Amino acid sequence: PHPSGLSDLCIELEPDGREQAVEPRPLAWREAPRDAVFAHLRAMGIAGLGGAVCPTYAKLSGAPGELATLVINGAECEPFITCDDRLMRERAGEVIAGALILAELLPARRVVVGIEDNKPEAVQAMRVAAQAAGGGIEVIAVPTIYPGGGAKQLIRVLTGIEVPSGQRSTELGVQCFNVATASSVWRALVRGEPLTHRIVTIAGNVREPRNYETPLGSPVSHLLALAGELPGTTGHIMGGPMMGFDLPQRDVPVVKASNCVIAKSARLFPASPPAMPCIRCTRCVVACPAELSPHELYWFAKSRNFGKAQEYALFDCIECGACAYVCPSHIPLVTYFRFAKSEIWAREREKNAADEARIRHEARSARLEREKIERAEKLAAKTASAAPAAEEPAAPADGDPAHAAIARARAEKTRIEQDATALDPASVPPEALEAQRARLRELAEQKHEHD
Repeated sequence: PHPSGLSDLCIELEPDGREQAVEPRPLAWREAPRDAVFAHLRAMGIAGLGGAVCPTYAKLSGAPGELATLVINGAECEPFITCDDRLMRERAGEVIAGALILAELLPARRVVVGIEDNKPEAVQAMRVAAQAAGGGIEVIAVPTIYPGGGAKQLIRVLTGIEVPSGQRSTELGVQCFNVATASSVWRALVRGEPLTHRIVTIAGNVREPRNYETPLGSPVSHLLALAGELPGTTGHIMGGPMMGFDLPQRDVPVVKASNCVIAKSARLFPASPPAMPCIRCTRCVVACPAELSPHELYWFAKSRNFGKAQEYALFDCIECGACAYVCPSHIPLVTYFRFAKSEIWAREREKNAADEARIRHEARSARLEREKIERAEKLAAKTASAAPAAEEPAAPADGDPAHAAIARARAEKTRIEQDATALDPASVPPEALEAQRARLRELAEQKHEHD
């Protein structure tokens, strides 16, 4: 099953037990064409490891020329999650080397690494690695404010650029990658290693919370057993406590987006009080990092007024959960927003399917009408070619009964063909036939409009 609990395209991994590694396939990326480098990253399965899991080759190839700034995101703002922190402490050189590769592939003139100031060891390790690499990368400690790890929020803090609604950061000269993504790019190009592992934080109601470098596809239950899951677990979250989602069961695989698994307990995650009516206190408006109006979006989502929700920039919501956290009425606002988004996507898919069906129906109707006209023209041509033969005089009868029967059969055939010709388009004057065709097309168009 997929961790989300939804139907998705999945594969089954069956280990052969031989524990044999394939030969690595590094790429001389400096000499290779850009398209070859992007194809290599695609074949290696390199994708964003910060949560969105966007294919890295797509973000690189979609950049509109040279960019001003490349932002490497090491903020990791949610509680419990420490996989990026551990990566920057232990493999800072890989992250810096990967960031330099990304800067050349985009290309970008400036490289900035943003790390929250509650990770001093990671900040120090990254600064040392950046200095060793030539000092062309800035490592900046940013305030620990949730959700400072969001791409738009970090870009605003590091560059002062506000990404407007409906625009991409690349249109303003900025691109953002996660620190784990930068490391995986370096491993794919320099070592020839595909993305088959990722670091996963196991935390919550476990005996030994820690980070595991885990093969993709490993059961979450196996990681929980390694960490020593304690009694009293009430559920599991994939991701952080604010933006994560509940797992439908323990036996789901680790995927590229699995940065953390939290074992819930009544002590760590007490039951939420029942939701009360909205009092329009606007605390959610103050807390929203995207400067939205969550209380208005809540009313639109609840009343299924999805058009109005889109007018209020529903899809700018990053689902950080800050609004629900400060809500005095304990309304699960993010749940309503996710519901509204999924309904809009479902309706869009239905509309696209209906449009495709309409186009197919129109094409079929046009094809049938064209074939009908072609058949009429062929029949008219055939009748015209048979007319001279029908007008030839029959052979004179010589008193033989056989000859008389043949003559009668020919006469009957001629009569039948003449009757058929009277009902055929060929017997109609060209002007009348063209008017009839125009009328058929008009009737077909009226039928399409009614459909």
